[in-house]
Amino acid sequence: MAVLIQMRNGEKSYGDQLLLDDAEVTLIEDVKVGFVGRNGAGKSTLLRVLLGDEELDSGEVSRHPNLEIGYLRQHDPFLPGESAHEFLMRDSKQPDWKCGEVAGQFELKGAYLDGPVSELSGGWQTRVKLAALLLHEPNLLMLDEPTNFLDLRTQILLEHFLKNFKQACLIVSHDRTFLEATCDHTLELSRGKLTMFPGSIEAFLQFDIERKERAERTNAAIEAKQRHLQKFIDKNKARASTATQAKSKEKQLARLETIEIAADEPTVHIRAPQVEPRQGPCVRVRELAIGYPDLTVANDITFEIDHGERVAIVGDNGQGKTTLLRTLVDSLPKQGGDVRWGYGCEYGVYAQHVYTTLPKEKTVLEYLDYCAKPGTTTQQLLAVAGSMLFRDGHTKKKIPVLSGGERARLCMAGLLLGDYNILVLDEPGNHLDVETIEALTDALIEYQGTVIFTTHDRHFMQKIATSIIEVRDGTARNYGGGYEAYLYAVNREIEEGERELASTKKQTAKAQQRGIEPVEKKTDDRKLRKEIRNLEKEIARLDDRKKQLDAELLSATGQADALKIHNELTEVTEALSAAEERWCELSEELGGGEW
Repeated sequence: MAVLIQMRNGEKSYGDQLLLDDAEVTLIEDVKVGFVGRNGAGKSTLLRVLLGDEELDSGEVSRHPNLEIGYLRQHDPFLPGESAHEFLMRDSKQPDWKCGEVAGQFELKGAYLDGPVSELSGGWQTRVKLAALLLHEPNLLMLDEPTNFLDLRTQILLEHFLKNFKQACLIVSHDRTFLEATCDHTLELSRGKLTMFPGSIEAFLQFDIERKERAERTNAAIEAKQRHLQKFIDKNKARASTATQAKSKEKQLARLETIEIAADEPTVHIRAPQVEPRQGPCVRVRELAIGYPDLTVANDITFEIDHGERVAIVGDNGQGKTTLLRTLVDSLPKQGGDVRWGYGCEYGVYAQHVYTTLPKEKTVLEYLDYCAKPGTTTQQLLAVAGSMLFRDGHTKKKIPVLSGGERARLCMAGLLLGDYNILVLDEPGNHLDVETIEALTDALIEYQGTVIFTTHDRHFMQKIATSIIEVRDGTARNYGGGYEAYLYAVNREIEEGERELASTKKQTAKAQQRGIEPVEKKTDDRKLRKEIRNLEKEIARLDDRKKQLDAELLSATGQADALKIHNELTEVTEALSAAEERWCELSEELGGGEW
């Protein structure tokens, strides 16, 4: 298989932080690689180096002449008032019909395709960006945290897309479930070194554990041998009769070297508030309406949560997950209905609007002291701060100088110092690395209180949630059966949509071969529709021929051959333009709707 891109002897530093230390990596065609490493390890920097947006301090990057990189942009590339369809045509320079066909793979239809793209949620805008990537026909996709802020349905749709994508991928993600489902290789960046493992993320993590255990056993054996040799040397080097043997043993000892085992990086240890388990209803919601003064997001919401449950609130972005969460804790006024908490319920809230408005005048330790229940000692405060990686001088940092991830950890630490029997968590995994999320997961499993949360991290949701509440189509319901049952239902919906699309294409193709219309397409406009379909086939044929001629022209050696190819290319280009123009005219005659 061809090598698409290769980095050798890569060195890269920022100040005194060494991100790449004699690092090497090779990406080959058709291989999907999950890229992992701690926050701040340098993963995004490596992507920028491979993209050519940033230079190495030393080393080299080699690229295949036919390399075509597709990079998922985090910024919005859309123009004001532009529809998704218009953006796809402008960005890709592909014809109308091709953009519509690719958009359909991401369920972009109707108002989602033809309405203003600026009005779409973040998840739907990501679908538009992914469709644009595919239209550029890349042979290497680079995705940097593609599941961040994506709703569950869009994440699963992205999985389906990547499984069917036949080219190479390099995917940075903290979502182990996503990487396990999409990648067959794992690349780790740790302490400046890159390690490529020919297996999935779960296999790599198990391999890493076994590798360290083997190294420890080997070192133990070597150290025992060293002690034995040293004892022999000390005993015999002074004797004339055994001095030669002692010198030989000294040479053996000098050759024995232990394997260097990297010391474990600082690890988060989280302990949830210690509360007494309770029984019965925790909160009852009856005919609740949620939203804002000028917009009702959802109504007629009725459900009940019992003490001890861990409830995930899910739904597509923009449907009202966070709005529901904020209404439950009275951060937003309800528009109607009733929310009634049980006697003795004390809830603590972790949400983005909380940790972005932390008191600026306080230090880390001062804030934790402010959050802690009465009687908490300074030693206890320092222990919790240390568990969230605020150690030594970091506890004296002022809040304004903290990064987003540090503020998130500080807010979580403050919550854990309370004695809340209910935790309400809005996207607790955002800004936290894999190890911190895993520690939080274990703590919440042990927690005896109630947890109500939203998250885009399916590994976190799968391990935590005992029930699901889905916000959808202007209402919400408590979904029985837990996460696995909900996931099965969503997958079934997506697969049924894919089967329906494939069936429609197959039926249309067979009908065209027979020269007749599919039954469901027999309308007064069937002649126009038939001509459109024939045009689409012709456009596809001409487009393929144009690409073939472009390639032949580049490789032509003689002037006569080049002239002949150029003349045919001109004819094909003119025919293609005429066919596309006729396609647009016919589409307008049909009113531009679905047909």
